[in-house]
Amino acid sequence: MASIETRARRDSEVETPLEFYGMPGHLIRRMHQASQAIFDRAMAEAGFDITSVQFAALSTISARPGLDQATLAAAIAFDRPTTGGVIDRLEAKGLVRRKVSAGDRRARELYAEPKGEAVLSAVRPIVRKVQKRMLQGLNAQEQATLLRLLSKALDEVGESSRAASPPAPVRR
Repeated sequence: MASIETRARRDSEVETPLEFYGMPGHLIRRMHQASQAIFDRAMAEAGFDITSVQFAALSTISARPGLDQATLAAAIAFDRPTTGGVIDRLEAKGLVRRKVSAGDRRARELYAEPKGEAVLSAVRPIVRKVQKRMLQGLNAQEQATLLRLLSKALDEVGESSRAASPPAPVRR
């Protein structure tokens, strides 16, 4: 039979079943779920069939016409195969087009179609409202602090994600 000290030590080493509720990974996952639901609901209510990843891809393609899929994947922090599927769906909707690169026949350059530019113009105000909705429980200073801290934390662990996310230069 274990001594009281042994049992107490063993019990203190075991996580309580609900301890994970306060863990950053759990909170970040839940916030991601909430942000996806808020985004998806807002787009559906406005009559748009576009996901947050498709929005990120289309925004980047619009800002950097002619970029290749590998560069896009890095810019939106997604792996190449997943990004290829995103482009397939955007292309099927008539929002982007692929063009064989003159410099590298294996590469595909990406361009936003006029319909894609129109969708971007229409959804940007909705996306901005969605971002505010996600942080509505925080005052302006808390929102700024949260975003700064998330960026700081991501700077340290971002390399461990599926794809790093360098800032995408914006066309002028």
